[in-house]
Amino acid sequence: MTSLDKLSIGDVMTVRELEKNSRVRRRLLDMGITVGAMIKVRGKAPLGDPIEIGVRGYRLTLRKEEASIVLGE
Repeated sequence: MTSLDKLSIGDVMTVRELEKNSRVRRRLLDMGITVGAMIKVRGKAPLGDPIEIGVRGYRLTLRKEEASIVLGE
């Protein structure tokens, strides 16, 4: 498994797990980043933070720290 922050622009992944001991886990779940969701990396800032993703038909911007708890294939 790899984390969302490690993907490149254009990569797609299926969420398999969110780290359980994260303080932002509940917020990500509320935004639709749940197990089984397909995520596409749409863009990254020049230094890699923040990351723009597409999930469930909408665009979302996450900080690199938040993206690192999203694990998938």
